Amino acid sequence: MATTTTAIELQHGQSSLEARQNRENAPILDSVDSILEASRMEDSQAPEGGYGWVIVFSCAVLCWWFVGTSYCWGILQAALVERGLSSPSTLSFVGSLTTGFISFLAIVNARLIRKLGIRPTALTGIGLIGVINVTPSQYFKVKRGLAYGIIYAGGGFGGAINSFALDALIQRLGPVWAFRVMGVITLATGLPAAWFIKERIPTRPNALVEWGLFRDARFSILYLVGAIGTFPLFVPPFFLPLYTNSLGLASSTGAGVVAGFNFASAVGRLICGYFCDTIGPLNTLCASLLLSAVSILVLWPVSQSLGSLAAFVIINGVANGGFFSTMPTVIGNVFGSARVSVAMGMTVTGWGAPIAGYILGASGGADAGSDAFRPAIFYAGSMALGATILAAFVRLKSSKSMFKRL
Repeated sequence: MATTTTAIELQHGQSSLEARQNRENAPILDSVDSILEASRMEDSQAPEGGYGWVIVFSCAVLCWWFVGTSYCWGILQAALVERGLSSPSTLSFVGSLTTGFISFLAIVNARLIRKLGIRPTALTGIGLIGVINVTPSQYFKVKRGLAYGIIYAGGGFGGAINSFALDALIQRLGPVWAFRVMGVITLATGLPAAWFIKERIPTRPNALVEWGLFRDARFSILYLVGAIGTFPLFVPPFFLPLYTNSLGLASSTGAGVVAGFNFASAVGRLICGYFCDTIGPLNTLCASLLLSAVSILVLWPVSQSLGSLAAFVIINGVANGGFFSTMPTVIGNVFGSARVSVAMGMTVTGWGAPIAGYILGASGGADAGSDAFRPAIFYAGSMALGATILAAFVRLKSSKSMFKRL
């Protein structure tokens, strides 16, 4: 009798505990479901064009400058090293501060978008990456990958053209006036582009940081993919001019190599944007990260001539560009377009700055020949491979079917 009574009490206690846990978790689950449902409703009304193409063009102009100029830092870095301003390790760190502060202020940027709106935020700082990541998702669903591909291709084409422009400005006017000229042009073209960016629907008021997202293992791993995968992305464009100098090639050749890298990156962003809409953004992200890792680990260490280096630049550039154009699409499709500003801001905040310059310095510096670059190259390749493994885990966790569109 006592045993039966105890069993009944235990069962009742377990039921009460489960009921209490369900009540505690209900607000979280309801919040997640409501946001995802709102995303589906908003996506179903996306015009798939119209003024959305004005948004795409305007965001591409902004991307031309904040991505394109960042990818040209290697040319400025080589010129400053040649003038004895500082070491490659210090200057590569300085160059990485652009992406570092974009990452550090990503959550603040998301808050500004919700408080001020899209257009005032864009005008406040024409390099705010959050505007570019958030706005297109309001206008596109089926063509979302293509839209982001076009936007980030603007950064690739900007980097290609800016590479030659910066090299010419440095040769004629010096680094100081090169900075000034680029700054004036950025303002003259960026401010009008920012004015055309506007919301289709008001940005949903969300928490500054949705800690509940980390309860989803996929988000936590994607956070690590963003943190780890960004480290190797800026190593090639930052160090290719110094690497070409170590091979005995002219500085103009270094500028041409960086321009080729950026052009390949633009093409890669368009291709990956298209594949996001056809085979799925997660599949595309895994493929681009794998291609980046293989090209760095296999091709770059043996690139001792201009021909082999050109092959590496094309392949790695295509893979490199795919990361930026696929991440917003992955976040929007997996976690809902209504929370892109918060989720993307949290993911971007995990992005780090490259430290390959310090590895290069410890290996003898840029004047020690091309072999001194190998430890930094293998560092970048191993980070890309690690990000590939994590992205593949998210892909398999979502579905074990290799041919499913994800």
